[in-house]
Amino acid sequence: MSIQLAILGILSWKSSTGYELKKIFEDSSFMYWSGNNNQIYKALMNLENEDLVSSEVVHQENSPSKKIYSITKEGLTELKKWLVSSSEAPEIKKTFLVQLAWSDMLSNQELSDVLTKYENEIKLQLIMQNEKYRRALHSPNRSTRESLIWEMISENIISTYNNELNWVRDTRQKLFENEIMEDKNKMNYQIREIESKKYIELISTTEPLSTEKDALDLIALCWEHETSVLMIHNAVLSEDFFKLKTKLAGDIIQKFINYGIKAATIIPQETKQKGRFKEMAMETNKGNHFRLYGSKEEAEKWLLY
Repeated sequence: MSIQLAILGILSWKSSTGYELKKIFEDSSFMYWSGNNNQIYKALMNLENEDLVSSEVVHQENSPSKKIYSITKEGLTELKKWLVSSSEAPEIKKTFLVQLAWSDMLSNQELSDVLTKYENEIKLQLIMQNEKYRRALHSPNRSTRESLIWEMISENIISTYNNELNWVRDTRQKLFENEIMEDKNKMNYQIREIESKKYIELISTTEPLSTEKDALDLIALCWEHETSVLMIHNAVLSEDFFKLKTKLAGDIIQKFINYGIKAATIIPQETKQKGRFKEMAMETNKGNHFRLYGSKEEAEKWLLY
């Protein structure tokens, strides 16, 4: 399949400039071309030479002129001809599998680190795909059937990453059966369900929450359990969280906001009232994404509201 066919598909939805096509490719989870300018404009030039698309230069008063491309009748015929043709079998090209094939030369610790890095990368991709699915960017939605088709495409991509995540964990389980329980105990949490509303209660961890990566792990945990609501106990937080000069609290809160996680942290009242942290607590408690409370009851009431 060529990028030209993908462009015809987009133009069958709406006329677009080269820049708009570039943005759609960049934001798409399944139209996998890089969408660089050379690639797009070369494809558009070929399509125009074959009379599959036409173009019109639109002049603007306070901005540079722009060239808008539209699909032609011949282009629609070519697109439909491709749509009813036989599709190729899915390709399995994973660099990680090639790496893993020769990993027996590594020590247990080195191999474990390799698996952890790959797992974290999958978690990050899963977070991004869920966010794209939630935002539904560049989705035509011209009919109920078309909306369902695009929704199922998103589900296909998300399920692929979920399956890969399960496979990595299964691989780790079989390679390090004695060590896996130790890894599970690093994060002590409970899934709470109240009146059909669900949230994760993070009670304790062997290592305190101290980096943005730790925040991403929590976000991935939320997606894994199909919830966007999180309760964090004070014991989970590192001392740096309460030192504003480290910017850790701000960075973690911003991650939660970016990925649509509603989180509440339970901290002692005396901690909440300390110095500059008091100012931050007052400010964050005005928002709808992250708040600080002195008790589980208060936090739960807000989370499930």
